[in-house]
Amino acid sequence: MDEAELTKEQQILRAMRKTLGSIVKDTAPRDGMDSPLSSATVENIRMCFSLIAAREAELAEALGLSRNERPFYSDEEQDAKVLQFAPTGNKPN
Repeated sequence: MDEAELTKEQQILRAMRKTLGSIVKDTAPRDGMDSPLSSATVENIRMCFSLIAAREAELAEALGLSRNERPFYSDEEQDAKVLQFAPTGNKPN
C-alpha cells in the first residue's frame, strides 16, 4: 500500500510505530551496560506497540485487507501454482 493510499489514522499509526521502534533501537543497551529505560517504561512501550498493532488490524479488516500477506523474493518458489488451461475445442451444447 502506497503512502498516498493510507488514511490519516493509518499514517499516524505508522509514524508512531516507526518512532517508538527508533527510540527502542537508539536506547538499546550495549554489551554489559544497563538499559537507560525503566521496566515500567519498557512495559508502556510494549503496550503502545500492542495497541497500535490492534488498531492497524481493525483498520485492515474494515478495509477488507489481508493481514497474512508476507513479502517474498521474486525468485523464491511460491506455495501456490498458477495453472494454464487450454481450450479443448469441444463446446458443450
